Amino acid sequence: MRQLIDDRARDGQPADPGVEHPDRCVDAGHVISLLSGSGSGRRPHIQSVTRLDRVTSSLLTDRYELTMIDAALRDGRGHERSVFELFARRLPTGRRYGVVAGTGRFLELLQEFRFSGDDLAFLKRERVVHDDTLDWLEGYRFSGDVRGYAEGELYFPGSPILVVEGGFAEAVVLETLALSVFNYDSAVASAAARMVQAAEGRPLSEMGSRRTGERSAIAAARAAYIAGFAATSNLEAGREWGIPTMGTAAHAFTLLYENERDAFRAQVAAMGAGTTLLVDTYDIPTGVENAVAAAGTQLGAVRIDSGDLGIIVDQVRAQLDRLGATNTRIVVTNDLDEHAIAGLRSAAVDSYGVGTSLVTGSGAPAAGMVYKLVAHLGDDGGWLQVGKTSEGKATVGGRKQPVRALHDGAATGEDIYVEDPPIDAAAGRPLLVDLVRGGEADATRLGHDGVLRARAHHAAAIAELPVEALSSPAASPRSPPATSDPRFAPVAPVARASLPSSTPIGLRERRHAPDRAQ
Repeated sequence: MRQLIDDRARDGQPADPGVEHPDRCVDAGHVISLLSGSGSGRRPHIQSVTRLDRVTSSLLTDRYELTMIDAALRDGRGHERSVFELFARRLPTGRRYGVVAGTGRFLELLQEFRFSGDDLAFLKRERVVHDDTLDWLEGYRFSGDVRGYAEGELYFPGSPILVVEGGFAEAVVLETLALSVFNYDSAVASAAARMVQAAEGRPLSEMGSRRTGERSAIAAARAAYIAGFAATSNLEAGREWGIPTMGTAAHAFTLLYENERDAFRAQVAAMGAGTTLLVDTYDIPTGVENAVAAAGTQLGAVRIDSGDLGIIVDQVRAQLDRLGATNTRIVVTNDLDEHAIAGLRSAAVDSYGVGTSLVTGSGAPAAGMVYKLVAHLGDDGGWLQVGKTSEGKATVGGRKQPVRALHDGAATGEDIYVEDPPIDAAAGRPLLVDLVRGGEADATRLGHDGVLRARAHHAAAIAELPVEALSSPAASPRSPPATSDPRFAPVAPVARASLPSSTPIGLRERRHAPDRAQ
């Protein structure tokens, strides 16, 4: 109860329609009516509740985005045609590639990127920008173009994952939004891809909702599914993105009953013999015995959430077989990550549930991506390359065209051609695709269908990798790219990531001299 609704009225702004009393306050999306009367001792009650399923994305940004716009517009440079790139400077130690995720989410948020009356009133009250900039923000609609790697694609240090072209002001304001989406979603997808590799074909389910924020949990489920996970426990992710959902019961259900067998019988009665019974609330061997007794030999699965899984799983498999439940599957959870999953390859595990390590990127909770201006139109009407020279943070200017180099269908490298030259088909598979044209997003990359498309693309991209790239990663030194151009020499983001094989996959920058007549 921090802010009276009629603050705006006192600032010369109209109050919300329907607000009649100044004692109604706004807090956490609820409209609460305070009971009047001194000394009543009565607690406030909720008179009405307004739930915001989706907040407008315009203020999901940093203040300096708008102050930059304000200064640029006032100086006459705000509408100058500009190109921004989103890329990762480096990969987490031991990783050979990352997975692009979040594209569909970003495109949907971009469509909603509007400054409402409430947003503008807040900016005015806080004196963030001048009034003429507020007028510009009121009519904001992104009208530029966006190209990028297809969602589910693999990326490397320096890969231009997203290329945003438009007026400086309309493009720079998207920086925080784009980075918050791609940094998290790609971190989760990259970790998920490693877990899928470690599982070697056994299905994985995402179960990390209670280990992250309520909205990021949905994003994590989406990213994991794109990277190859089979299902999620999060129902909203199922509704919003069409991801298969799963789940049966937790230990609390077993503890509700006087004994474990009664709990199992109740679950089987409600869900059928094909359900999954959690057998480690008490003693695991007894739990397995009770599970088969309750469901019969057609029991769908047992889940184990504790103990030394490498030993326990094989013991449970032997016990199930002795009891005649030879087709009953074994599901394991218990704080798994890609290393624990790899350690269970030889165990009789049928599927995995992963939570904390997945939604936190398995040690890399953000993908380390940045959003930088790389070119803008100069006074002569030609493109002017721009880039930082800061130590350890230098960037490569110019419009770029990345290509996946292939040999007999296997990826051998990623070549990034600078200055957008024409690329011969023999060079490989072009990586940039149109995502937004003239402010209109490609509808095939949105919603449920967009998720399925991204999942299929990821599977195809993984299939291109040489076998060596799919082995357990190990940290390896990165060397700078071979080039005679001094502008490239100190640049960390375009370092080459090598594999221990004769067909390295990484980054090679090829400089193309621009046609000054263009």
